[in-house]
Amino acid sequence: MRVSWDIFCNVVDNYGDIGVTWRLARQLVAEQGFAVRLWVDDLAAFCRVCPAADEQAAAQLQQGVEVRRWCADWSPVEAADVVIEAFACQLPAAYVAAMAARVRPSLWLNLEYLSAEDWVGGCHGLPSLQPKGLQKFFFFPGFTSDTGGLLREAGLLERRRAFQQDPQARQDFLRGLGVAPRADARLMSLFAYENPGLASWLDVLAADVQPSHLLVPEGRIVADLLRWLQLDALAVGTVQVRGSLTVQVLPFVSQDDYDRLLWSCDFNAVRGEDSFVRAQWAGRPLLWQIYPQPEDAHLDKLEAFLALYTEALSPAATAALLAQWRAWNSGAVMGESWQALLEVWPELTAHAQSWCSQQAAQTDLAAALAQFYRNWL
Repeated sequence: MRVSWDIFCNVVDNYGDIGVTWRLARQLVAEQGFAVRLWVDDLAAFCRVCPAADEQAAAQLQQGVEVRRWCADWSPVEAADVVIEAFACQLPAAYVAAMAARVRPSLWLNLEYLSAEDWVGGCHGLPSLQPKGLQKFFFFPGFTSDTGGLLREAGLLERRRAFQQDPQARQDFLRGLGVAPRADARLMSLFAYENPGLASWLDVLAADVQPSHLLVPEGRIVADLLRWLQLDALAVGTVQVRGSLTVQVLPFVSQDDYDRLLWSCDFNAVRGEDSFVRAQWAGRPLLWQIYPQPEDAHLDKLEAFLALYTEALSPAATAALLAQWRAWNSGAVMGESWQALLEVWPELTAHAQSWCSQQAAQTDLAAALAQFYRNWL
């Protein structure tokens, strides 16, 4: 009998929670052979990352994963062999009781948010005693060997390299999105939260000697973009040109197409957790906007990642990257830091590829979870 896994996803904000859990569920089925149910409390959000899904269905099968609506009025079900509460969401009390009532209680895992902070490695895999004899283990994704690694499907980097080495594949993909950049344009993607620093960055791009084509998937940053363009609305696909800068809003695409978008671009500005990891697998220079937390707690996580990411960079490249990432995450003026970044562009491009290879040498998150379960038996 196949090992059963239940993954619970409470969609708190945006698409990071559902993006991570949907990728994980698919990989556990496709590569580990597990039977996976994904419980989601917001199917509308799920349909954005899986366009084939039915927002009205209480249960549906998508890419081998049984997707269930997680309702407030919980109906009892048999607990799975392994249970993941993603990002500290609260499991239904009746389900926890069902976990404890099994002949062999379920393995209970709390999949934590991604962080590069020093303490993560020491806490990864630690148990916490729960009522009724259950134990909950904390599972931390991360960038070092003492963590659970990053989500990475088998063959992902091989597919990415093949795509990036095939100009026709790139052109065909972009054409499908209605994108036709100039041959000499720097192609960039921007997926971000609201940011008062955007206008200053767009100003310097518009005044640059080299043309840039900025692709902006639908999302929260579009309102700031409209203010800079002095427009009330901007239809998906419409092209706006200001000086050397071409701006184009794209539709929200599936996860696989978002990967190809990142692979197609020379530079990717991303947000949150899921797109942050996917931008690293693209092997291109990137800019991360971390999700803001009360009392600026997120800035410690930002600095922890920057300390790791810049270890192999020259002093000049480190200074330029730190200045840009810090400015973007504080909403500061971006012009000077962007110009400094352009001066070390070749080094940052090479570094993005070597960082990708370094992370790919570690066990991926789904495989690490599967091994943790086998060790627990």
